[in-house]
Amino acid sequence: MASETEQSFFKDLSWFIQAIKDPQHNRFNLLQTLSFSSSSGKTTHCQLLTDTSMNINVTRDNLTSLSQIFIELATSLETQTSLRNLEFEGISWDIEILQSLGLFLDNTSKIKHLSFRQNRFNEQCLNEFSEILRRNGSLKEVMFTESRIGSRGASFLSSALQVNDTLEELQIWEDSIGSKGAEELSKMIETNSSLKLFSIFDSNPLTATPLISAVLGMNRDMEVHVWSGDHKRDRTTSKVLEFFPESNTLRIYQIDISGSCRVAAALGMNTTVRSLDMTGARLNSRWAKEFRWVLEQNRTLREVKLSKTGLKDKAVVYVAAGLFKNKSLQSLYVDGNRFGSVGVEDLLCPLSRFSTLQLQANITLKTVVFGGSRTKIGRDGLTAILKMLTTNETVVHLGIHEDTSLGPDDFVHIFKTLQKNASLRRFSLQGCRGVRGDRVLEAITETLQINPLIEEIDLARTPLEDSGKADEIYQKLGDNGRNVDEEETDSSFRDMPLTEPKSVRAFLCGQDYAGKTTLCNSIMQSFSASGFPYVENVRTLMNPVEQAVNKAAGGMKIKTFMDEETKISMWNLAGQHEFYALHDLMFPSPCLFLITLSLFRKPSNKEPKTPLEVEGELQYWLRFIVTNSRKAVQQCMKPNVTIVLTHSEKTNQQSESFQAIVGSIQRVRDKFQDSVDFFPTVFTVDARSSTSVSKLTQHIRMTSKAILQRVPRVYQLCNDMVPLLSDWRTGNSNRPVMRWKAFGDLCQYKVPSLRVQSRNENIEIVERRRRAIATSLHQTGEVIYFDECGFLILDYEWFCGEVLAQLIKLVSKKQSSNGFVSKKELEKILRTSLQSPIPGMTSKVLEHLDASELARLMKKLELCYEEDPSSPESSLLVPSILEDGRGKTQKWQINTQDCVYSGRHLQCDDSSHMFLTAGLFPRLQVHLHNRIMELKNQHGATYSLEKYLIDITIQGINIRVELGGQLGDYIDVLACSTKSLTETLRLINQLINPAIQNSCHGVILLEHIIRPQCVQDLTPPRFRQSQLISLQRLKEALSSVPAEVMYDYQHTWDSVLDIGKTVLGAGFDLARDLLSDDDFREVLQRRYHDLHTLAQELQVPTEDDPEAVPVTNELENVDPSFGGIAKGVEAVLRRLKIIEQEIRDLKQEIQGLRYYEHRLLIQLHQKVNYLVNYNVQMDERKVPNMFYFITPENYGRRLITSIVPGMVSLRIHMLCEFRREMHVVEDQLGCDVMQIDNRAVKCLAPYMTSFMTLVTFALRIGANWAAGMGHMIPDLGHAIAHLANPSVMAGAAGAAGAVGVAAALGRNRGRDRGIQEQEQRAAQQWLIDYLREQNCSTGKDIAEKFGLWRVRYRDDGSIAWICKRHMITRANEVIQVPL
Repeated sequence: MASETEQSFFKDLSWFIQAIKDPQHNRFNLLQTLSFSSSSGKTTHCQLLTDTSMNINVTRDNLTSLSQIFIELATSLETQTSLRNLEFEGISWDIEILQSLGLFLDNTSKIKHLSFRQNRFNEQCLNEFSEILRRNGSLKEVMFTESRIGSRGASFLSSALQVNDTLEELQIWEDSIGSKGAEELSKMIETNSSLKLFSIFDSNPLTATPLISAVLGMNRDMEVHVWSGDHKRDRTTSKVLEFFPESNTLRIYQIDISGSCRVAAALGMNTTVRSLDMTGARLNSRWAKEFRWVLEQNRTLREVKLSKTGLKDKAVVYVAAGLFKNKSLQSLYVDGNRFGSVGVEDLLCPLSRFSTLQLQANITLKTVVFGGSRTKIGRDGLTAILKMLTTNETVVHLGIHEDTSLGPDDFVHIFKTLQKNASLRRFSLQGCRGVRGDRVLEAITETLQINPLIEEIDLARTPLEDSGKADEIYQKLGDNGRNVDEEETDSSFRDMPLTEPKSVRAFLCGQDYAGKTTLCNSIMQSFSASGFPYVENVRTLMNPVEQAVNKAAGGMKIKTFMDEETKISMWNLAGQHEFYALHDLMFPSPCLFLITLSLFRKPSNKEPKTPLEVEGELQYWLRFIVTNSRKAVQQCMKPNVTIVLTHSEKTNQQSESFQAIVGSIQRVRDKFQDSVDFFPTVFTVDARSSTSVSKLTQHIRMTSKAILQRVPRVYQLCNDMVPLLSDWRTGNSNRPVMRWKAFGDLCQYKVPSLRVQSRNENIEIVERRRRAIATSLHQTGEVIYFDECGFLILDYEWFCGEVLAQLIKLVSKKQSSNGFVSKKELEKILRTSLQSPIPGMTSKVLEHLDASELARLMKKLELCYEEDPSSPESSLLVPSILEDGRGKTQKWQINTQDCVYSGRHLQCDDSSHMFLTAGLFPRLQVHLHNRIMELKNQHGATYSLEKYLIDITIQGINIRVELGGQLGDYIDVLACSTKSLTETLRLINQLINPAIQNSCHGVILLEHIIRPQCVQDLTPPRFRQSQLISLQRLKEALSSVPAEVMYDYQHTWDSVLDIGKTVLGAGFDLARDLLSDDDFREVLQRRYHDLHTLAQELQVPTEDDPEAVPVTNELENVDPSFGGIAKGVEAVLRRLKIIEQEIRDLKQEIQGLRYYEHRLLIQLHQKVNYLVNYNVQMDERKVPNMFYFITPENYGRRLITSIVPGMVSLRIHMLCEFRREMHVVEDQLGCDVMQIDNRAVKCLAPYMTSFMTLVTFALRIGANWAAGMGHMIPDLGHAIAHLANPSVMAGAAGAAGAVGVAAALGRNRGRDRGIQEQEQRAAQQWLIDYLREQNCSTGKDIAEKFGLWRVRYRDDGSIAWICKRHMITRANEVIQVPL
């Protein structure tokens, strides 16, 4: 029987082996999965399950036959081309079978998957399998299911997989490897980086801890799944954890405390987990303490969910502590826990600010969700929520879920606070029982109206939603998401109503001991006695010690009072005037000035001031006012000035000395009448008496109202903002600084027209409107606004009297000659300078602005600059701590024989009325440095400073910028260069001069040329003041000389003597050595333009002159370089040839200009002769034709280029008309013209226009017949421009004048000749009638008053009126014809 069974088995086995050996057996070529199972049957059989899978059932008694199968499979590999998977179920392994399996796996690389289900391994077999796995390089997946490998099997697998680097998946299901086995596998994970999936189902959940800890600690990209439960007993399973590296998500469902602490420790330096979800896991403060370290160290964790984990207050404290240093976490969910108000306070603390200077500790967290039925927020927790919502600028999602501790009033407070929050976008209140009632609904609606940036409010499961009232809120949220038309927004802003400003400043100017403070107090008392409210805008209560400190420190005081709706601020400059020249900071419109002059040198004695002293003080303050008023952006009218004489009670106002002072004041007023609007009355007051200043007080009131009516109107919104800003200060501890965000919140909260209406609205447009209002408030004097600095100054006295005064007067005990200090040292200096020697009296500057912020402010105001902007530790240069180096020996940094020296002197155009303020030069030193650093070719440039000097070496040019004059009247720019004069001056004009003009703002600087010898010798400034020539005058001089002498024109310098000793001898310089090629060509261009215009007037036909050289605007630029010089003599000679060619080109241009002038002079003489003799028969030339008008001016005469009705005090003169030699008659008496009426204008306007055009052009080209008139037209360019403007004509002469001008400029050369003769007859007839009225109608009368006689030319018989000199010298050409 047994024999038959064995024979039958081998038959079946033989069939299987024969089949797998047969290469033609297609069925086995497709086989992918081969499974082996064990049963209690008697025979082994094969069963084909599918086309790709086959099962071989082996009896338990014949398991050894598996060895033969594995051996045959190993020797018939060519028939198993598709076999990939081997599955074993119910197999009890022995060492021989396992060795044969190893033989098969060693000989094939096709098998990728091994699965063992309910198999049994002894320790020897487990060891053998580990050896197989150790040496195998093809298997990808191994799975054990209910195979009882235990901790020992886990140890063997661990040792094998520490070597194997190809296996990707390992799964152990429904087994119990225990914590010991898990620890062994964790060692494998620490070394194996190829495993991609690890799944385990164990009866003990503790197995998860070492596995996931290893995965996290080694940053493995391994997907991990751990289940736990007793599947056989109660068939309950639960997942312990899962980790998905693709989504970087770690989800922990259950874990013990020690395990959670171990996992937290592994997360510290982990980089693979971005989302940690521990919802439902039991956690405590021990775990939280470890997790704090995770938050402080981890840089990749983005989301943490700790919902329903049982955290209490102590645990939340640890989590909050970690948030202080965390820089990566974005979302935190801690809802459903058991902490109270203490936990809420600590949780929100790193997200809040508790002072203006404090920075928000955590700025990365965007989502925070807390709450729950067991979370007791309480009063303190509510306060923490409100504080966070008020100060936080980063959280976009806040959730309070399932709360039962907050009531409706609490949520009303929360929504009121949300009105000022600009960052929150989502607010979730799921299940909160306190969200109910109409008051909450109204608060939510109002918040959405004010703050449209909120995108979502989640009211799920709240009483408000259950009642159906939430739909209104959802609709409003949708409306806030609409698109807003930008044009509509801008137009609504432009259409805002305008109104008069409501505030004005009164500046008390004056020297020390002038009584300004006493006068200010008396004015305040006078206002109080008048019943007007007095509002101190400064500290009203000071203890005596503080008053003493303030008095000793000086500083500006501001006092404010209300006159009906007008706010008047009294500014007592208190000796600080030299510091208040920062842009238009001090003098915005509108304002008035009270110049306070004491009649005595000191109040303590009776020594009166002399009229000269009073006049000097008054002139200084008027120059100060005019200078700074010119700088004001909104200066739309002359500054209003009132003069106040104090201590008048000590003097006799009828005395000669007092009358002399009054006379000197009147002289100064006359001098400044065109620049200042003076009040006619000079007030004499006793500054101590409020009664004595009552009239002055009334004057201030009335003048303030008058000024407000004259200045430009402002937006009504500006006046509305003033009380809002005042209320904001009151509610913020009288804070003097308002951050831009706080201003934006105020606009959003209180000002509908400055509110963001929709979250899709262009925020930049709203910001632009807000900046416009802030700028307008600055210009009207309500605030000080620095756009780039990002804050508004609400307290002028604090800022000007403390901040700026301390910054500008900054003095360091460690100051060095170069002025550089480190940033830390500067902050230390600032802190020291702001400290008071009296305890408790320290300046309040640092309470509102940090020292580093003050340093940034200094850079914005150009009070300092960084030595190396690219280095965060760069030193700062503060010009105010520079030493004065004027006593040192001065020398040039470049000193070679071929250096070119040039200098420019920049002086106020009206130095008698203005000067360069004390704050100008330090800011220029910073501004010029910043401009040079912005240049692309500034590499290698050097920049050094002294107190009154800037020394620059750039591109081979050494430039010195010096401040000079007692009050900074001028700036000298001296240059020593290895380049050409043109290149040197081009650098000065493109870099240095624009920087100076920008720093001077409204002050106009006139440019003069400094004698080159003074520049070369660095002659002291006091000696070079006489060695200057105006650049404009030199150009005009070149324009007036004949073309052939232009190139060789010389300017002569006088000698300079010092106590009889010659400092500089007399000498001369050629104009070409003083002007650049650009300047020289500008003169040529101007003359060509004048000649071209004159040619059009004279109707000269265009000729093609082959010898003429065209004028070009482009100047060939030769760039010298040190490299060129280094190339040797050949390169130098090449450059000299280029320069010589330029000189020849310039001379050729001048020759072409002279040829052009010669042609035009011929035409000009013909035109003048026609003007003189346009009609020989007309009244037989009874009067001269060539007449002109002059007016006396500054002991000289000024030629009248146009006339208008109402002109008075004119004199009429006539020219000698001898042909081609017309000229001004010397010592001619002329006739007075008392007044020009409309008839005179109508008759004379066309003649005046034509005649003055010819005169101007003649002077331009140097025609000798115009000699004697040049000095009467100081600005020829202005004169001809004036002639070209028809608006100079008025009344009935308007139309005629316009036609005349058009004719003069050649725009209507085709006019009918009859019209011209008619205009000439009208002018001639007016002259005849006028002379008859003056009893000057005979030839004798004309000869007596005008020195002209009537003659006839012998050759053509024409008549002319000529002078006595021509009568004698040209007697052979003319015959006198008496009239």
